[in-house]
Amino acid sequence: MTLFEPEEPARRADPVDANAPLAARMRPRTLDEVLGQDQLLASGSPLRRLVEGDAPMSLILFGPPGTGKTTLALIVSNATNRRFAQLSALNAG
Repeated sequence: MTLFEPEEPARRADPVDANAPLAARMRPRTLDEVLGQDQLLASGSPLRRLVEGDAPMSLILFGPPGTGKTTLALIVSNATNRRFAQLSALNAG
C-alpha cells in the first residue's frame, strides 16, 4: 500500500442498519472494539470470562448515563446468543 491508496475499511462483526442513529452505528460490536476499561476487558477478567463462557448468567449494570452499560450488555448478549432485556429505572418506576 502506498501513501495515497485508501485503507481497506475494518470489518464489523455484524451489519449495521444504515437508518439507525449515529450512536447506534458507531457502537462497538465486540469486546475487542471497546476502548478503555482495560481492567474489565483483560484476558481472564470476570467480564471476559462471562462473554467467553457458556454458564447461565444474570447481569445488572449500574452507573450514570453514557458510560457504556447498554453497549456492554449488547456485546454480552450478541457474543453469547442470549436474550437482552433492557430496563430503564426511569421508565420502570
